[in-house]
Amino acid sequence: MIKAVIFDMDGVLLDSERLYRKHWLGMANRYHIEPTHMEQICNRIAGGSSEHTREVFAQELGADFPYAEIRNDVIDAMNQDIATHGIELKSGIQELLEFLRHRGIKIGLATSTEQIRAVENLERAGIYSYFDACMFGDKIKRSKPAPDIYLAACQLLGVSPKEAMGVEDSINGIFACINAGMTAVMVIDLIQPTPEIRRKADYIFDSAVQIQEHWDAF
Repeated sequence: MIKAVIFDMDGVLLDSERLYRKHWLGMANRYHIEPTHMEQICNRIAGGSSEHTREVFAQELGADFPYAEIRNDVIDAMNQDIATHGIELKSGIQELLEFLRHRGIKIGLATSTEQIRAVENLERAGIYSYFDACMFGDKIKRSKPAPDIYLAACQLLGVSPKEAMGVEDSINGIFACINAGMTAVMVIDLIQPTPEIRRKADYIFDSAVQIQEHWDAF
């Protein structure tokens, strides 16, 4: 029986993964990176912490690549974008959070984003108050696909991983849920599930709406 649902943030709760990708790709020419190569890098870093992203850039572009500089440029551009245009919830999220609250299901967060930025964006979107416990990327040592952030969130919520569902949109995130021993649900955003994910994830949906529609099956 599922007693808690733990959400990733970017691309699951908020339509922010699209913004991240937009601004990472927007930096490709400035930093002399082929757009197709940057697209591949974006797929690898999705769901990971800033340290994980640093490691991927070093692997893809060399240890001398100015990762800190490009990341600061991306974050600045994204913050300005959000300040100007706001940040939207993904389809069905508001309704799903209300549904879970009324059912007495605990609601958690496991995002690789740093606490200050994550809380600011969730408050801006009007949903931060729904969460019973939150874990952030700057509070753990090992990034997704390691299970650490989900195990920590389960501990904060007082549930075992077997009693929890993790909702993710990235390959790294789904493996984190699987590695934690949780019910792993992928809601597709920008990244399509790989054949391995299709075999190993418990459910793959096109929208968070389907989680509510299939709740009795959980």
